[in-house]
Amino acid sequence: ILSVNTARVEKRLINGRLVATAIGKRPREGAVAYGPMGLDGDEQADPTVHGGLSKAVYAYPSEHLAVWRTMRAQAGVGDWDHTVPPGLMGENLTLEGLLEKDLWLGDRLCFDDGGVLVVSEPRRPCFKFNAAMGFDQASKLMFANGWCGFYLSVRVAGTLRAGETFEFIPGPREVGIVELFRSRASSLKRS
Repeated sequence: ILSVNTARVEKRLINGRLVATAIGKRPREGAVAYGPMGLDGDEQADPTVHGGLSKAVYAYPSEHLAVWRTMRAQAGVGDWDHTVPPGLMGENLTLEGLLEKDLWLGDRLCFDDGGVLVVSEPRRPCFKFNAAMGFDQASKLMFANGWCGFYLSVRVAGTLRAGETFEFIPGPREVGIVELFRSRASSLKRS
Protein backbone atom coordinates (compact mmCIF):
# COMPACT_ATOMS: atom_id res chain seq x y z
CA ILE A 1 0.00 0.00 0.00
CA LEU A 2 1.54 3.31 -1.06
CA SER A 3 -1.22 5.48 0.39
CA VAL A 4 -4.51 5.21 2.32
CA ASN A 5 -6.88 8.02 1.25
CA THR A 6 -10.21 9.35 2.51
CA ALA A 7 -12.49 12.36 1.99
CA ARG A 8 -15.64 13.90 3.35
CA VAL A 9 -18.46 14.96 1.03
CA GLU A 10 -18.10 18.55 -0.17
CA LYS A 11 -19.78 20.73 -2.78
CA ARG A 12 -17.83 21.49 -5.96
CA LEU A 13 -18.72 23.41 -9.06
CA ILE A 14 -18.72 20.87 -11.91
CA ASN A 15 -19.95 21.79 -15.39
CA GLY A 16 -21.68 24.87 -14.00
CA ARG A 17 -23.55 22.97 -11.26
CA LEU A 18 -22.85 22.72 -7.55
CA VAL A 19 -22.41 18.97 -6.98
CA ALA A 20 -21.82 16.91 -3.84
CA THR A 21 -18.71 14.74 -4.18
CA ALA A 22 -16.04 12.97 -2.14
CA ILE A 23 -13.77 12.10 -5.08
CA GLY A 24 -10.92 14.31 -3.81
CA LYS A 25 -9.38 11.77 -1.44
CA ARG A 26 -6.31 12.77 0.57
CA PRO A 27 -3.62 10.60 2.17
CA ARG A 28 -4.01 9.72 5.84
CA GLU A 29 -1.22 9.21 8.35
CA GLY A 30 -1.04 6.14 10.55
CA ALA A 31 -3.49 3.27 10.76
CA VAL A 32 -7.01 3.74 9.35
CA ALA A 33 -9.68 1.31 10.54
CA TYR A 34 -12.10 -0.21 8.05
CA GLY A 35 -15.29 -2.21 8.35
CA PRO A 36 -18.05 -3.54 6.10
CA MET A 37 -18.96 -0.07 4.79
CA GLY A 38 -15.42 1.19 4.19
CA LEU A 39 -12.70 3.27 5.80
CA ASP A 40 -13.26 5.35 8.92
CA GLY A 41 -13.44 9.01 7.95
CA ASP A 42 -14.41 8.32 4.33
CA GLU A 43 -17.72 9.30 2.74
CA GLN A 44 -19.49 8.83 -0.58
CA ALA A 45 -21.78 11.50 -2.03
CA ASP A 46 -23.91 9.10 -4.07
CA PRO A 47 -24.35 5.72 -2.37
CA THR A 48 -26.32 4.42 -5.36
CA VAL A 49 -23.05 4.14 -7.32
CA HIS A 50 -20.25 4.27 -4.70
CA GLY A 51 -19.74 2.59 -1.36
CA GLY A 52 -21.86 -0.11 0.21
CA LEU A 53 -20.97 -3.67 1.05
CA SER A 54 -19.59 -4.67 -2.37
CA LYS A 55 -17.80 -1.34 -2.95
CA ALA A 56 -16.48 -0.59 0.53
CA VAL A 57 -12.92 0.27 -0.55
CA TYR A 58 -11.70 1.48 -3.94
CA ALA A 59 -8.11 0.60 -4.95
CA TYR A 60 -6.09 1.95 -7.85
CA PRO A 61 -2.74 0.73 -9.27
CA SER A 62 0.03 3.33 -9.00
CA GLU A 63 1.53 1.95 -12.21
CA HIS A 64 -1.05 3.92 -14.25
CA LEU A 65 -0.42 7.29 -12.61
CA ALA A 66 2.52 8.31 -14.82
CA VAL A 67 0.38 7.86 -17.93
CA TRP A 68 -2.43 9.90 -16.36
CA ARG A 69 0.14 12.63 -15.60
CA THR A 70 1.06 12.67 -19.30
CA MET A 71 -2.59 12.75 -20.40
CA ARG A 72 -3.35 15.61 -18.00
CA ALA A 73 -0.32 17.57 -19.26
CA GLN A 74 -1.39 17.01 -22.88
CA ALA A 75 -4.87 18.25 -21.96
CA GLY A 76 -3.32 21.40 -20.46
CA VAL A 77 -4.07 20.46 -16.84
CA GLY A 78 -0.88 21.24 -14.95
CA ASP A 79 2.54 20.80 -16.46
CA TRP A 80 4.71 17.81 -17.21
CA ASP A 81 6.30 17.91 -13.76
CA HIS A 82 3.02 17.62 -11.84
CA THR A 83 2.56 14.13 -10.45
CA VAL A 84 -0.88 12.63 -9.97
CA PRO A 85 -1.19 12.71 -6.19
CA PRO A 86 -2.55 9.75 -4.23
CA GLY A 87 -6.33 9.95 -4.00
CA LEU A 88 -6.90 12.08 -7.12
CA MET A 89 -8.44 9.10 -8.92
CA GLY A 90 -10.90 8.84 -6.02
CA GLU A 91 -9.13 5.79 -4.64
CA ASN A 92 -8.98 4.80 -1.01
CA LEU A 93 -5.88 2.67 -1.58
CA THR A 94 -3.06 3.58 -3.92
CA LEU A 95 -1.42 0.19 -4.51
CA GLU A 96 1.73 -1.04 -6.17
CA GLY A 97 1.97 -4.39 -7.92
CA LEU A 98 -1.71 -5.28 -8.48
CA LEU A 99 -2.98 -4.51 -11.98
CA GLU A 100 -6.55 -4.99 -13.16
CA LYS A 101 -5.46 -7.42 -15.88
CA ASP A 102 -4.19 -9.81 -13.20
CA LEU A 103 -7.25 -9.67 -10.92
CA TRP A 104 -10.40 -11.77 -10.74
CA LEU A 105 -13.53 -11.49 -8.66
CA GLY A 106 -12.93 -13.25 -5.36
CA ASP A 107 -9.18 -12.61 -5.12
CA ARG A 108 -8.24 -11.77 -1.52
CA LEU A 109 -5.83 -9.34 0.10
CA CYS A 110 -4.94 -10.61 3.58
CA PHE A 111 -3.26 -8.33 6.11
CA ASP A 112 -1.12 -9.10 9.16
CA ASP A 113 -3.81 -7.91 11.60
CA GLY A 114 -6.23 -10.52 10.22
CA GLY A 115 -8.11 -8.10 7.97
CA VAL A 116 -9.25 -9.45 4.60
CA LEU A 117 -10.41 -7.48 1.54
CA VAL A 118 -11.97 -9.26 -1.45
CA VAL A 119 -11.91 -8.04 -5.08
CA SER A 120 -15.59 -7.43 -5.89
CA GLU A 121 -15.94 -5.37 -9.08
CA PRO A 122 -14.37 -2.76 -11.38
CA ARG A 123 -15.02 0.95 -11.02
CA ARG A 124 -17.16 2.77 -13.58
CA PRO A 125 -16.04 6.37 -14.10
CA CYS A 126 -18.47 9.29 -14.27
CA PHE A 127 -18.52 13.04 -14.87
CA LYS A 128 -17.02 13.61 -11.40
CA PHE A 129 -13.96 11.61 -12.46
CA ASN A 130 -13.59 13.86 -15.54
CA ALA A 131 -13.78 16.92 -13.28
CA ALA A 132 -11.19 15.52 -10.85
CA MET A 133 -8.81 14.74 -13.71
CA GLY A 134 -9.41 18.16 -15.26
CA PHE A 135 -10.46 17.12 -18.76
CA ASP A 136 -13.66 15.72 -20.29
CA GLN A 137 -12.08 12.74 -22.08
CA ALA A 138 -10.72 11.09 -18.91
CA SER A 139 -13.59 8.58 -18.58
CA LYS A 140 -13.29 7.61 -22.23
CA LEU A 141 -9.55 7.02 -21.80
CA MET A 142 -10.20 4.90 -18.72
CA PHE A 143 -12.70 2.79 -20.68
CA ALA A 144 -10.34 2.49 -23.66
CA ASN A 145 -7.39 1.32 -21.57
CA GLY A 146 -9.17 -0.75 -18.92
CA TRP A 147 -7.38 1.18 -16.17
CA CYS A 148 -10.42 1.22 -13.92
CA GLY A 149 -9.04 0.15 -10.56
CA PHE A 150 -11.20 -2.16 -8.50
CA TYR A 151 -13.55 -2.24 -5.57
CA LEU A 152 -13.00 -4.42 -2.54
CA SER A 153 -15.55 -5.79 -0.11
CA VAL A 154 -14.60 -6.40 3.50
CA ARG A 155 -14.49 -10.04 4.56
CA VAL A 156 -12.77 -9.29 7.91
CA ALA A 157 -12.44 -5.76 9.33
CA GLY A 158 -9.02 -4.39 10.28
CA THR A 159 -6.70 -1.43 9.79
CA LEU A 160 -4.64 -0.21 6.84
CA ARG A 161 -1.61 2.04 6.62
CA ALA A 162 0.79 3.28 3.96
CA GLY A 163 3.80 0.99 3.62
CA GLU A 164 1.86 -2.09 4.69
CA THR A 165 2.13 -5.28 2.68
CA PHE A 166 -0.44 -8.03 2.25
CA GLU A 167 -0.68 -11.61 1.13
CA PHE A 168 -2.48 -12.08 -2.19
CA ILE A 169 -4.65 -15.21 -2.33
CA PRO A 170 -6.20 -16.00 -5.73
CA GLY A 171 -9.92 -16.67 -5.83
CA PRO A 172 -11.77 -18.66 -8.48
CA ARG A 173 -10.64 -17.78 -12.00
CA GLU A 174 -14.13 -17.19 -13.42
CA VAL A 175 -14.59 -13.45 -14.04
CA GLY A 176 -11.68 -11.07 -14.58
CA ILE A 177 -11.81 -7.39 -13.61
CA VAL A 178 -10.93 -6.08 -17.10
CA GLU A 179 -13.36 -8.53 -18.75
CA LEU A 180 -16.20 -7.34 -16.48
CA PHE A 181 -15.22 -3.67 -16.92
CA ARG A 182 -15.26 -3.94 -20.72
CA SER A 183 -18.57 -5.84 -20.76
CA ARG A 184 -20.16 -3.11 -18.65
CA ALA A 185 -18.63 -0.41 -20.87
CA SER A 186 -20.12 -2.16 -23.94
CA SER A 187 -23.56 -2.25 -22.33
CA LEU A 188 -23.32 1.49 -21.56
CA LYS A 189 -22.52 2.26 -25.22
CA ARG A 190 -25.58 0.29 -26.37
CA SER A 191 -27.97 2.04 -24.00
